[in-house]
Amino acid sequence: MNTLTRTNEHRAPAVPLPVARRRDWTRPALIALLGATALLYLWGLGASGWANSYYSAAVQAATKSWKALVFGSFDSSNFITVDKSPGALWVMDLFARVFGLNAWSILVPQAIEGVAAVALLYATVKRVFSPAAGLIAGAVLALTPVATLMFRYNNPDALLTLLLIGAAYALVRALEDTRTRWLVAMGALLGFAFLAKMLQAFIVVPVFGLVYLFAADTPLRRRIVQLLAAGASMLVAGGWWVAVVALTPASARPFVGGSQNNSIFNLIFGYNGFGRITGNERGSVGGFGGGTGAGRWGATGLTRLFNAEIGGQISWLLPAALVLGSAMVLLTVRLHRTDRRRASVLMWGGWLVLTGLVFSLAKGIFHPYYTVALAPAVGAMVGIGAVTFWKHRARYSYLLSGTVLVSTWWSFVLLGRSPAWMPWLRGLVLVGGLFAAAALAVSRGRLLSFAAFAAVAVALAGPAAYSIETAANAPGGAIPSAGPAIAGARFGPGGPGGPGAFGPPSGAAQGTAAPRLRGGPGGLGGLLDARTPDASLAKLLGANAHSYEWVAATTGANSGAGVQLATGEPVLAIGGFNGTDPTPTLAEFQSLVQQEKIHYFLSGGDRGPVGGGPGGFFGGPGGGGPGSSGTGSTISTWVQANYTAQTVGGVTVYDLTKPKGV
Repeated sequence: MNTLTRTNEHRAPAVPLPVARRRDWTRPALIALLGATALLYLWGLGASGWANSYYSAAVQAATKSWKALVFGSFDSSNFITVDKSPGALWVMDLFARVFGLNAWSILVPQAIEGVAAVALLYATVKRVFSPAAGLIAGAVLALTPVATLMFRYNNPDALLTLLLIGAAYALVRALEDTRTRWLVAMGALLGFAFLAKMLQAFIVVPVFGLVYLFAADTPLRRRIVQLLAAGASMLVAGGWWVAVVALTPASARPFVGGSQNNSIFNLIFGYNGFGRITGNERGSVGGFGGGTGAGRWGATGLTRLFNAEIGGQISWLLPAALVLGSAMVLLTVRLHRTDRRRASVLMWGGWLVLTGLVFSLAKGIFHPYYTVALAPAVGAMVGIGAVTFWKHRARYSYLLSGTVLVSTWWSFVLLGRSPAWMPWLRGLVLVGGLFAAAALAVSRGRLLSFAAFAAVAVALAGPAAYSIETAANAPGGAIPSAGPAIAGARFGPGGPGGPGAFGPPSGAAQGTAAPRLRGGPGGLGGLLDARTPDASLAKLLGANAHSYEWVAATTGANSGAGVQLATGEPVLAIGGFNGTDPTPTLAEFQSLVQQEKIHYFLSGGDRGPVGGGPGGFFGGPGGGGPGSSGTGSTISTWVQANYTAQTVGGVTVYDLTKPKGV
């Protein structure tokens, strides 16, 4: 017979505690958890400077132009948008409009979203299980290294994660009373999540829909109608902005960055959609990750989440979540169809497995920080499983002991990938984990309670250390990475290319007088990072800047982001983020120059190609960026032939108002 009673009762703790006693410890514990999370996410936040300068430049544009805010333009003159929907930017835009443009107004919103995510995950798990399960789930989320990274950064993933947890909470409420309003709220939150990061938000949709269809305590016909209402809500919440972009004439809006035909649908379903899974992404710099071999975005396969790039970001407690989650499925399999405990296990487990499979097998562009979307599900499964089996520890002591052993072994492996970083921690985790596992298997009384405390401490020690390292050293660039340098990692700290190639390493020098770019001063940066321009270049560009729609043009948005942030003036990003968007054409660029709408053209500066020579991943000399083999190269060749070059602050500058021979 199952140890969980076969009943429709939603909460069935083995030994119920009086309400007063629960409140005595749960409220202070929750306050302590949220306070510690806020400290971790806000501590030294300004050291990140502009963080991802690409998005910071878009926020700067939005502070000057409401049109740029609505469309998510990279520049305030609205030449091209960023290559995502602008939902996450809107939060930063409004903060920057109220508090001024600075590193704190851009980064604090993400920290607030992180604290809210921990609180909401606690509330969601607690509602079905117990405060203890909710606290463990929240602590695991808060201390997951990639969560610490993203909730201190200005990428869209912070808002995406918060909204997905909100949708899960709405689903839990809908399963309680089967009210349609909660399903409509779930759909709306998923629609808003789409506005944060497009189709990645919809990975959980099949899981949420099937869980409600299976477990809701209402007739099947009503369940179907309610889910259709949720779908309509999702379509409206996420689709209104798509409609605005699609229905606005191309001449009246910026080019849709990331698309190859100025179509929002090409961006949604191509570059930011199915292309991420299949690897067929026109306009991408190349997925190179197909099959099982390693490529530009890493090897694909079922072990991807455990490899050198990704393991230390998310996988510390992933084995424990899979073990405990599988055991919970078996434990609840015979419960009534409408039992909310099983529905919750299926919801979190389905989220974890489906999202994990998509990330593991995706052949297109994939970055390690995407895995923050797994952190809530990992935390929930660990919290739910640990507390459930602890309540029935007399029967499941060996399951708890085995889970601790697996987690200890995997932490030992992950810490071993950075042998020179805190080497004592690896041994401490091993000894503590072996003790906790043995004590959980055979002990009783006070020693058992101490063993449980040791197990939690051992499980969280590695990710907590990684998270503190991340907060202390503020990674930067377009592909940031949490924790210390990892031997064999391809991106982030310790990855190939060194500083400025795939994002500067943790602990790079940082200016304090004003927000700066992690790549340091001088030059234009590269595809995945930007640079703070030399003062002489900023002074040249700033002179008479207001007479032009764009103070300068350059290939690739990150090449122009540092200039735009330093001068406060719009920069025309030829080819968008990758430099591969087919805009502007040479004829269009020549027309803008003839109308004296662009003052300067900026060429590559100190960037060289990374692999493959000229025209490689970062483009070749003179091209100014990765699009040097396309429209950027054509425009660059024309500029070099017709205008005189000068070098200012390590950057080749062409004054487009002074043709040769005039």
